[in-house]
Amino acid sequence: MEYRWTIKDLPPAMRPREKMEELGPEALTDSELLAILLGTGSKSESAIELANRILVQAKGLRFLAEASIHDLMEIPWVGLAKACQIKAAVELGRRVALDHGRVKPVIKTPEDVASLLMEKMRYLDREHFMVLLLDSKNQVLATETVSIGSLNSTVVHPRELFKQAVKRSAAAVILVHNHPSGDPTPSGEDLAVTKRLVEGGQLLGIEVLDHIIIGDQKHYSFRRQGKM
Repeated sequence: MEYRWTIKDLPPAMRPREKMEELGPEALTDSELLAILLGTGSKSESAIELANRILVQAKGLRFLAEASIHDLMEIPWVGLAKACQIKAAVELGRRVALDHGRVKPVIKTPEDVASLLMEKMRYLDREHFMVLLLDSKNQVLATETVSIGSLNSTVVHPRELFKQAVKRSAAAVILVHNHPSGDPTPSGEDLAVTKRLVEGGQLLGIEVLDHIIIGDQKHYSFRRQGKM
């Protein structure tokens, strides 16, 4: 009979949980962290081997963020419980990244917008057009989703965007949308939409401060690039 090793066969210093306790979570590899989430492997492989197999996916860790529960369950020996554990951990990480407590974020630079929304928008597989509603001190009153489009475009109606701004008595707005391709370079349509929305804001007395395109760890600012 062929012997299969388990995590218990490893020296204590090499076991993921003991390693985390002694050195902290930052010392663990991606596979070790995922193995802790999984808890157990299967009859034929350890939790670390199963974690390695999951992370072999072409997108690596990004796969965990983009995959649905059912996508994960298609992986052999990943059932509903393990799939839910993985997605719960990913969602908690996303919420921690977005949590600003009770303090209203203040927007001073394009990087402030990217920091606020990057983790929320970089993994979306459709274009989402959002608007940051700001008060007179550039504090964020709310973040509203205006529309959700296709893989490479979205339709934005000025009336829907500015309805939210008027409702919240916003002094200014910042437009934000994502490019699922990961490349934040604006298209001709992006330029046309920006011009139309800036003109709409001028008629209502609501300044459009910027339009930020979110890519994969990259962003593009229309204001900084002199496009508005």
